[in-house]
Amino acid sequence: MVGTGGEVATFSVWDYVVFAGTILAAAGVGLFQAIRTRKETSSDEFLLGGRQMTAVPVAMSLTASFMSGITVIGTPAEVYRFGAAYWLFTFSYAIMSAITAEIFVPFFYRLRITSAYEYLEMRFSRPIRIIGTSMYIVQTVLYTGLVIYAPALALNQITGLNLWGVLVATGAVCILYCTLGGLKAVIWTDVFQMVIMLSGFVAVIARGAVLRGGLTKVWEDVRQGGRLDVFDFDPDPLKRHTFWTIVVGGSIMWMSIYSINQSQVQRYISCKSLAHAKMALYGNMVGLWVTVSLAVLSGLVMYSFYKNCDPLSNHDISTSDQLLPYLVMDILADYPGIPGLFVAAAYSGTLSTVSSSINALVAVTVEDFIFPVCRDLTDRQVSWLNMGLSVFYGAVCIGMAGVASVMGGVLQAALSIFGMISGPLLGLYLLGMFFPTSNSVGGLVGMIGSLVLTLWVGIGGQLYPPTAEKTNPLPLTTVGCLNSQNYSTTAPWTSPVTHTTLLDVRPALADSWYSLSYLYFAPMGALITIVLGLLVSMATGGCKQEDVNPDALVKKSDLICFSCFSKSQELDVTEKDRTLMFIEANSSVLMDFDVKSVSVEKITKL
Repeated sequence: MVGTGGEVATFSVWDYVVFAGTILAAAGVGLFQAIRTRKETSSDEFLLGGRQMTAVPVAMSLTASFMSGITVIGTPAEVYRFGAAYWLFTFSYAIMSAITAEIFVPFFYRLRITSAYEYLEMRFSRPIRIIGTSMYIVQTVLYTGLVIYAPALALNQITGLNLWGVLVATGAVCILYCTLGGLKAVIWTDVFQMVIMLSGFVAVIARGAVLRGGLTKVWEDVRQGGRLDVFDFDPDPLKRHTFWTIVVGGSIMWMSIYSINQSQVQRYISCKSLAHAKMALYGNMVGLWVTVSLAVLSGLVMYSFYKNCDPLSNHDISTSDQLLPYLVMDILADYPGIPGLFVAAAYSGTLSTVSSSINALVAVTVEDFIFPVCRDLTDRQVSWLNMGLSVFYGAVCIGMAGVASVMGGVLQAALSIFGMISGPLLGLYLLGMFFPTSNSVGGLVGMIGSLVLTLWVGIGGQLYPPTAEKTNPLPLTTVGCLNSQNYSTTAPWTSPVTHTTLLDVRPALADSWYSLSYLYFAPMGALITIVLGLLVSMATGGCKQEDVNPDALVKKSDLICFSCFSKSQELDVTEKDRTLMFIEANSSVLMDFDVKSVSVEKITKL
């Protein structure tokens, strides 16, 4: 059986029941954690789960945080249109996970910070910390608006669910358990939502494969359709997806997300030990592999089903982001409740990302803007402040969903935001961590100069999208559609941005600078920040060794491989920290001791 186009079924009563029940269950998990920890009102408990989280739930939360509704809807559509090259991101995830786990996790865990941007003041200056935090807030609010809007729009046009009603409901559910439960509620809800997301993919793959006569038939269809030509080793940086853009550019782009993004840093420093934090990163890597593999396979099944009748060319849908919802209603409508499960999967991804963003935004606002000014707040005041900010940022993200409606194809738009803003920030961190001679002037000039260039190329690419020669859309046809005009086409679009109208006159830069692959935004931003920062630092006298906080530089102990991680090093991070807290709490008892001359082991025995 293959798709023949036309209208598809809409939601049944059971679909609404399953969808609503799943979302309420997700909220229930968060509320359970909120009730369970209602007596623990400290800021550390709200923002970091008391630093007592274990590896498995944190790993699943790390995966769910950025495997959002955009992934559920956008990745299969990407594979349907451009082929399975997206699967090469599994190499990027492996490289990113290794570097993050072996360099950044030990480094941030040793610093025991709450906001990742505290480091920028420790290494450079307070103005740089404020700028870095502000960049993160802008990036996260934009991304979260896109995460809320894109799945809601696609599903609204397929299922008939009220668009703005769903947007507000999504934000309200997230605000509820973020406000009451903090990070623990977010993490455990992410675990539940991750299971729902994967279940949605499995349902689509299983039913689609059965209708096509098995996965062998699907594989043959996609091979004949050119969807398995994955390894393109063309070094041209203007081509959207090649082996090099995905593995090199993608690794650095994802590293800018998982290494320094507050949403992720906040999770692995919430772990009870450094070993758990590292295991969470490697567990997250496996989770990313599974998720992207299922998403790619869903896209391949979708091509096999619609190989002779492209719904977009046949005007059955209006944007490529509606392809997977359309397929779900086409092949699963005979099974009441299953389409509801898929919609719940897309919204579970949205909820996990939005809740993570809200919690992280609250953390950086409190730590970077409020605590430095108001140092005498009580725990109760801080608790109310955290909850109030959760409501505020939830409302802001819902409002920004309207802005997301003009940003084009959801998958590329989402990753472009991170490349344009996180790339320069990653370069600033690397500059501070590995180059002792860099100073605050060099860091500031390097980051701002890099940000200007990445925004220039990124916004230019939105205004003047690359041509089909650079994006390489694969052939599609409507020859098998009922009542079609029977034409074939490489695609009815020339870029991933489906609704952007090409301006009448394309400038000379449109087919060169503006056509740079979006995956190179982050590497370019990081490299320019480092090079420009070093040059300006040298021109302004550099930074004297005595002026640099030694804790702000990467140490040899931060670079030890996980497999060589010893028990003594674990004690150095966790037992010593607990001992220092014990000393602070019992200073009157220990005032007669020369603490510096007493070993950790002796103090611990007290």
